[in-house]
Amino acid sequence: MSALPDRLTFAMETARAAGDLALRYFKDLANIKVHSKGVQDMASEADIAVENLIRQAVEARYPGDAFLGEESSDDFRLEPGKGTWIVDPIDGTQPFINGIRSWCIALAYVEGTDIRHGVIFDPSANELFSASAGLGARLNDQPIQTASATSLADGLVSVGYSNRVPPSATLEPLTRLMHADGMYHRSGSGALSLAYVGAGRLIGYFEPHMNAWDFAAGALIVREAGGRTNDCMPTPQAMIDGGPMVAAAAGVYEALADVIAG
Repeated sequence: MSALPDRLTFAMETARAAGDLALRYFKDLANIKVHSKGVQDMASEADIAVENLIRQAVEARYPGDAFLGEESSDDFRLEPGKGTWIVDPIDGTQPFINGIRSWCIALAYVEGTDIRHGVIFDPSANELFSASAGLGARLNDQPIQTASATSLADGLVSVGYSNRVPPSATLEPLTRLMHADGMYHRSGSGALSLAYVGAGRLIGYFEPHMNAWDFAAGALIVREAGGRTNDCMPTPQAMIDGGPMVAAAAGVYEALADVIAG
């Protein structure tokens, strides 16, 4: 295997260090401080500590890069011409604070509208998913590819929920999916679900609105594993605004997109 790009190697190493810190908090949930950011939207001191660890690592290694983290996103301003690290310190905070292991650390490096590198680390399973544009996707040290599904009946489609859109934006496509002989799955971590699409464990993923720190790394992993996604980063502004996310194995992408569109 040829040498990995420097930023990908850095992202992998940093994700593992962040995962070790998050796992220490996860093993001591009785003493963790949690606060609400809105309806079904929680954050904990672990989210903040892990984001700070990643931010400090980026600033030390790549001081010229911009940084967009979920927990400090209100302070982010687009800086044209700068590469940007997009980070979710703990995607799946609700499962995390309830002792459920469906959470992960997600890092992506973006230049303009191009997602160059993406890493998703699941510390509980010691699984590190990674991709660089044009270089394929891997799980730990092994190449991965999306499922060979040709029908929505051939596997599970993970479905995310966002309180930024009305419930009907999730329920109506979900109803159509089931009428099309599909079956849904929900883990509480959109980033980890996208990684599972890349690894062929799920045949697709849909969420009516997803933030960039949740989708950026996973979208690249899916594409580099042979799957397809919608244009989730049409402009740099999408880093701030987010948008709908559709990802699937190539053989079922059109069918899933049609079901979602209605």
